[in-house]
Amino acid sequence: MQVIQFKFDNERPIYLQLVEQLRIAIVSGAYPAGSRLPSVRELAVMAKVNPNTMQKALTELESDQLIFTERTNGKYVTKDQRLLAKIKAELATDLADNYLADMSKIGITPAESIKYIKHKGGQ
Repeated sequence: MQVIQFKFDNERPIYLQLVEQLRIAIVSGAYPAGSRLPSVRELAVMAKVNPNTMQKALTELESDQLIFTERTNGKYVTKDQRLLAKIKAELATDLADNYLADMSKIGITPAESIKYIKHKGGQ
């Protein structure tokens, strides 16, 4: 299991940024399905945030069923591969939509945007 490098901006609440970054860590396999997460306190130290802020983020991930709590044993990543694949697809769609919107702002069509992706992938 790898250590996440948390990064924050001042534009949005920290706990929402934690939710996003932990969600990405989970679907990318940094925290594999079924694995035990570090404790709230450990995650808070890693992210350099208050444990209450981290707990709020984890509560949201739990309500999304990405993680679950085993009483006295800690928090674990879901084993539900369908849910993980669904969330990964949603994240990928959001990233693609944002990319196309950004390219459109500079006058590049979706078809032209694909050429840039293919060119970058060929390097």
